[in-house]
Amino acid sequence: MALLLWLQSQLSSCWSNISVLGVFLTVFTLLFDFMKRRKKWSHYPPGPVSLPFIGTMLYVDFRNPHLSFNQLHKKFGNIFNLQNCWSNLVVLNGYKTVKEALVHRSEDFADRPYFPVYEHLGYGNKSEGIVMARYGHVWKELRKFTLSTLRNFGMGKKSLEERVTEEVGFLCSAVNSEEGRPFDLRFLVNNAVCNVICTTIYGERFDYGDATFKKLLHLFENSLNEEAGFLPQLLNEVPILLRIPGVPQKVFRGQKAFMDFIDVLIDKHMETWNPAHIRDFTDAFLKEMEKGKVAEENGFSYNNLRLVTADLFAAGSETTSTTLQWAFLYMLLHPEIQSKVQAEIDKVIGRERSPTMKDQASMPYTNAVIHEVQRYGDVVPIGLPHMTYRDTKLQGFFIPKGTTIITNLSSVLKDEAVWEKPNEFYPEHFLDANGHFVKPEAFLPFSAGRRACLGEQLARMELFIFFTTLLQKFTFVLPEDQPRPREDGRFALTSSPHPYLVRAVPR
Repeated sequence: MALLLWLQSQLSSCWSNISVLGVFLTVFTLLFDFMKRRKKWSHYPPGPVSLPFIGTMLYVDFRNPHLSFNQLHKKFGNIFNLQNCWSNLVVLNGYKTVKEALVHRSEDFADRPYFPVYEHLGYGNKSEGIVMARYGHVWKELRKFTLSTLRNFGMGKKSLEERVTEEVGFLCSAVNSEEGRPFDLRFLVNNAVCNVICTTIYGERFDYGDATFKKLLHLFENSLNEEAGFLPQLLNEVPILLRIPGVPQKVFRGQKAFMDFIDVLIDKHMETWNPAHIRDFTDAFLKEMEKGKVAEENGFSYNNLRLVTADLFAAGSETTSTTLQWAFLYMLLHPEIQSKVQAEIDKVIGRERSPTMKDQASMPYTNAVIHEVQRYGDVVPIGLPHMTYRDTKLQGFFIPKGTTIITNLSSVLKDEAVWEKPNEFYPEHFLDANGHFVKPEAFLPFSAGRRACLGEQLARMELFIFFTTLLQKFTFVLPEDQPRPREDGRFALTSSPHPYLVRAVPR
């Protein structure tokens, strides 16, 4: 009996100690959380109630963040704040707000937040690529070099437009080989678009059935899927979790495999490199690296080469491929619009001659349809995050330096104050009363300002030539046994159509 009483007293004492320890830890963590939270700045944007530790993360569906932002936009206005754990975010909505930030106050919003989840890929202080690089001298030098190299792509034997025209020929042959049977156009379009950027960057194109090419595209798709959802957000906010052995490799297996593949392409390329014969973008970058220490200080290093080419691969393939998938989905759903485009193609180009960029000025309706696909398809609904480069003010709100900025591009492309029918596919948004092409200023699918999309020039070229050539050669119809395709998208950094089948009938 005495033993039982003794044990009971010991357990009671332990429980008391555990309770005290629990209370201490709770108070400590709440105090730590309070100290990490933002200051109460005067005139800071409004937002939902922030909870301990998680902030406002419960208010956002990370699989469809733009839908959550649109709901919060209705409640809090064009500028509102969020908090991911202890990071401050401000979301910008509507054309006027986004334009004022990215165009009129471009340098104030030109920085990028740092993402610890990319460290395992080689990102660091001296190797950031272009797309996610911090704003500064190195970023300016690399972006200037990249844009001028792509713009003046007279190097090698073919211009950019010639490369696009050649690739669309391979694409038409592949579509024709389906012989009118139902097929998923996504794979062929993705192959063609990626081949254009591969020949531009690495001087190499692949046959559509090539096993290596299929592996590259599969790895790239997996890497994009890994960046969506709640877990990457959490790991960015609590980067100590990334120090747990094996976590980055397991969570971001696709990203690592994709970068490993990029390394193989570059290493293979370097074996045949000749500074006297510049074949592609990689050769041009290697030539800059030859300039020594000055070039390295401007960001021209091997690690930046792999990151910059990976950036270009992403910027020059995913959004264009997805936009074309939306384009042919809308042609299935609106056959009368497809017929009008084909009539304009027949009138201006005919059935035999290949379309060129010079034809675009004479084809207002086709041009309007392509732009409406970009607007209504809403491929990059929230853009890439920006960060304030210094303290700034926007529409009366104070936003401190180092705040992550989310530009809700979806709210711009579907701004009810700008577009006549924002939630319908309506090519007349880009036509005046006389049928001439017009482009409203709120058309910002490539974002705007200093951080506008690197691949915009190439994307515009590919969209026009791919779209007009395919509709010149084929009429796209829905297979008889297939249900009407869904018009809503699925989000994984980009918003893409749900899979659908199509029949391509030769004209």
